[in-house]
Amino acid sequence: MAALAITVPLLTAPAASAAAPGCDTKPVRTALKALESVGASGVGVTVKSPLCGVVSGGVGLADLATGRKVAGDEHSRIASNTKTWVATVVLQLVGEGKLGLEDTVDHHLPGLIRTKDYDGRRITIRQLLQHTSGLPDYLGAPFWENETAHRWDHIEPLQTIEQALTLPPPEDKPFSYSNTNTNLVGLIVAEVTGRSIGTEIEQRIAKPLGLRGTYWPGDRTTLRKPDLRGYVKRSGKVLDWTEWNVSGADASGALVSTGADVTTFWSALMSGKLLAPAQLAEMKRTVPDPTVPGARYGLGVERHNQPSGLVTWGHSGFMETGHKLRNVVTGDGRRAVTLLIGSEFFDEEKVDSIVDVLIRDLR
Repeated sequence: MAALAITVPLLTAPAASAAAPGCDTKPVRTALKALESVGASGVGVTVKSPLCGVVSGGVGLADLATGRKVAGDEHSRIASNTKTWVATVVLQLVGEGKLGLEDTVDHHLPGLIRTKDYDGRRITIRQLLQHTSGLPDYLGAPFWENETAHRWDHIEPLQTIEQALTLPPPEDKPFSYSNTNTNLVGLIVAEVTGRSIGTEIEQRIAKPLGLRGTYWPGDRTTLRKPDLRGYVKRSGKVLDWTEWNVSGADASGALVSTGADVTTFWSALMSGKLLAPAQLAEMKRTVPDPTVPGARYGLGVERHNQPSGLVTWGHSGFMETGHKLRNVVTGDGRRAVTLLIGSEFFDEEKVDSIVDVLIRDLR
């Protein structure tokens, strides 16, 4: 495998923001140095702080075949971080009176969920967003057992719902993380608005915030350039799995974005620029997430108590293409860290520790 290399941090904000008095990029440079030893193929790092604005940099290679280094401005699949963007759209619709969090699935999609184990008349939008619906994850269906069998296939979100309904209820209750939930939410949004969830994200979030690197891929298997290639290890070999039709992921994880765009979105979300106070408060109402010690889950958001003492919000992401994402942001949106990682193989504990120190030290 190609050796990791550090690149000089790239300023992605206007020069005036980066040159503000007191701006110190040392925390970013320290994090980039530490990321050399985590074992990933390449990592893009973007931060936002009051004194420096948005700053991006990279460590390692964005493309192992060509030797292209990570600059920090690459397009990447953000996987389950998509869920937060979807939840934001839903809560905007709630604020507009177009749907309610206590609306049932059956209210908007009559008869879709009606089996001996699952009843859409008893499952609410709140439960879908918070993963307390009791619906299983469609990825557990036999259809997905062969990792690459459907790599190039168009898959309708409705197919994933049908797959999930053939599975037994999850053992973990009341919280059970399931991609089925968010794909169902996407179908509800389409029913209410007459537009796909991808279009709603682009029109309600990406366009108003000027997020030019964020888009819904549909059936497109390639990423816009520059791209962060995605790598996996199988039978001891490193494979490039970047090209993939992720239509089946839909609302649960299809979005493509950049580090700067993700960071800008989360900062805007937490600072109240995208949701009214009542809806943001609903998003931050959490339940315990037993899969991660001390973690809690709101409506499409994760809440963590960092070792440094900070309370942060975010949403991790992993795509079968090898792309991973880590992000944390303070509750007021003033400090944020986003890592776009180009491989599924890396020291996750070390990365989490680096992220904790980085957001603690940002000024």
